[in-house]
Amino acid sequence: GGRVTAGRFAGRLAVVTGGASGIGAAAVRELAQGGATVVVADLDAARAAALAAASGGAVSAAAVDVRERDAVEALFAGLPRP
Repeated sequence: GGRVTAGRFAGRLAVVTGGASGIGAAAVRELAQGGATVVVADLDAARAAALAAASGGAVSAAAVDVRERDAVEALFAGLPRP
């Protein structure tokens, strides 16, 4: 597959759960490269923060357990707006 075209996701907001590693981390990098505002949501706060810092652009990290409804609601309530 090809790389994401720069600007393809400009003005879009993406929340990537499990985003600190594996396929999630790859999605974070591609979305950020495409210009999206990205939130790396993961149980591993340190790893999510490291990926956000390394990705540049408008990438932030959030420690969240998606099994917990209150945590997910808090995440979405506090999302940045592109």
